[in-house]
Amino acid sequence: MKDGKLISLAEAAALLPEEGATLALGGVTLYRRPMAFALALRQRFLREGAPRGLTLLAFTAGLESDLLIGAGLVRRIRSCYVGLEIFGLAPHFTAAAASGRIEIVEETEASLAFGIRARLAGVGFMPSHAWQGTDLFRLRPDVRTVTDPYSGEELTAFPPIGCDFAVIHALEADPDGNAMIGGNRGVDPELALVAEHVLVTADRIVPRLAKADILGPTVQAVVDAPGGAWPTSCHPLYPLDGIAALRYTEAAATEAEASLLSEWARHHGLA
Repeated sequence: MKDGKLISLAEAAALLPEEGATLALGGVTLYRRPMAFALALRQRFLREGAPRGLTLLAFTAGLESDLLIGAGLVRRIRSCYVGLEIFGLAPHFTAAAASGRIEIVEETEASLAFGIRARLAGVGFMPSHAWQGTDLFRLRPDVRTVTDPYSGEELTAFPPIGCDFAVIHALEADPDGNAMIGGNRGVDPELALVAEHVLVTADRIVPRLAKADILGPTVQAVVDAPGGAWPTSCHPLYPLDGIAALRYTEAAATEAEASLLSEWARHHGLA
């Protein structure tokens, strides 16, 4: 690969298989989301009808996930929150959930965190006090309980969570895949370790990073994507574009949406 691991947005979107992949999206709510990649993936789907049947994995899901759901790429979602913060509900997710067009795997912060920890540890489950005394087990029959062999206490046994691809937007990255993601990391460093393939989009490519939050050996490819999180924020480089977020909520599921998302795609250098 020329220039280390550097590829284009379109090439990154083309790496996903045609059907059934589990795709993890980095960032937190409306911060540092891989928007440029999501738009490139949507363009590929509109052009080829693939990838389809995606399972989206996100600690919290926002604009990037909602536009993929609206385009029809997503079959299932695993997240403890899907929404647009002060801008209201995620319109496509809300409609798809209400109609049953999308499968929702009930998650909480604890189930996601302990599931990822189980995968990192290479064990069949991670024990926790979470969910005890709740009805969540009825919604997730795959989550079971175990007895602590030392105390005799009943604990929740969260199964491991992994993914086929993780896409993480970084402030800076180098051609070898080392990336800096800033102070609000979410679970992105952990996603980079549990994913089979890691793609990094970065606001800036530098010759070499002296310090990194995500290390190059875990990363398959890097995309030079200035402003790649817009219209979500990427502190301290640029703030959330609230006007753009409001335009999305108004245009979603109307004739204006295609034009708006085409405008966003052009903003990110996509034809």
